[in-house]
Amino acid sequence: MRALAMTAGDPAGIGPEIAAAAWRLRAERAVPPFYLLGDPGLMRARAPDVDIAIVQPQDAAHAFAGALPVVPLRAAFADRPGRPAPANAAGIVESIERAVADVRDGRAGALVTCPIAKKPLYDAGFAYPGHTEFLGHLAGGARPVMMLAGPELRAVPVTVHIALSQVPRLLTAEDIVETAAITAADLASRFGIARPRLAVAGLNPHAGEDGAMGREDEEVVRPAVEALRRRGIDARGPLPADTMFHARARETYDAAICMYHDQALIPAKALAFDETVNVTLGLPFIRTSPDHGTAFDIAGKGIARPDSLIAALKMARAMADLGAGAKAAAR
Repeated sequence: MRALAMTAGDPAGIGPEIAAAAWRLRAERAVPPFYLLGDPGLMRARAPDVDIAIVQPQDAAHAFAGALPVVPLRAAFADRPGRPAPANAAGIVESIERAVADVRDGRAGALVTCPIAKKPLYDAGFAYPGHTEFLGHLAGGARPVMMLAGPELRAVPVTVHIALSQVPRLLTAEDIVETAAITAADLASRFGIARPRLAVAGLNPHAGEDGAMGREDEEVVRPAVEALRRRGIDARGPLPADTMFHARARETYDAAICMYHDQALIPAKALAFDETVNVTLGLPFIRTSPDHGTAFDIAGKGIARPDSLIAALKMARAMADLGAGAKAAAR
C-alpha cells in the first residue's frame, strides 16, 4: 500500500504539530500511513518526543509504524511558530509541487495538505489566488472545485474567495453547471455514489420568492438547474438556503451546491467542525485537507487538535482505495 503524501504547510502555523499528533495517534485512531514533505530539523524541534525517519516516498509505509516518515525538502524553513515569513514560501511551494508529482507518478496514494496562509506567499511573489488554484495549475489547468465533506453534510460553493458584494455580478449559470457537473462526476467516481442527488441553493432569501427578492434565482440559478437535469444529473432547485440544512432535508441529497463561500462553509463547519474535510474535486488526483487554517495564534503551544487532519487522511485513503478497487474490477 502506498503511503499518503502530506505537504508541510506553513511552518509558522500548526501544520507540523498536527502532523506529529496524527502520527502519535496512528494506532488509537487507525491513521493510515503517510509521510511529510518537510524539514526534519524543524519537526524534531516541534515534536521532540517523536522519532523521525528520513525516507523516500516508497519506503514511508514500512517506516510509519516506528517513526514519523519525513521526506526532506531542498529549501529550508525558519522555525518561528506564529510568525509567518515570505522566506518560507520556497519550501511551502516546493512541498506542494513535489507531493503532487509523487501522487501523479504513483509514489504516493493521494495528497493531504496542511494549511497555508496567502499573504506570506503573495509577499514572496506567489502568482496564484490560493492553494486550490495552484493545484489546478499543477494538474495542467484543471478546474478545481472545493467541497466541504463531513459525516452529515457535503457542501460545495460555486463562488469562493470573493467579496459577498461581488457574488451577484460574478455568479453565472455556466459556473453553476460546471461546478455541479464536476461534483456529480466525482461523487460517482471517488465516493461510490452511483447517481448523486444535488440540492442547489438559491442566492437570495427564500430563493428569491419568484423575483420579489432579486431576479438572480429565476434568471441564473433556475436555468442552471434545468441545464443540469437535461444532462441527466439529479439536481433540484433553487431551494431556500435557510431550510436546506436541517436533518430531514439533508437526507434528501448527497451534496448541497451553494452560491457563495459562507452559504456552504457555515453549515458544514457548524455541524462537524472537527470532522469536516476540505476535498478538492475536478483534479486528476485525490487531494484532501483539514477544514481549518494555519491558526498562527496557537502555533507552537501544543494545543492544536489533529482531528480534522486525521479525518482528511482517512478520507484520502478511502477515496484512493475505492479508485484502486474500481481499476482492478475493470481489468
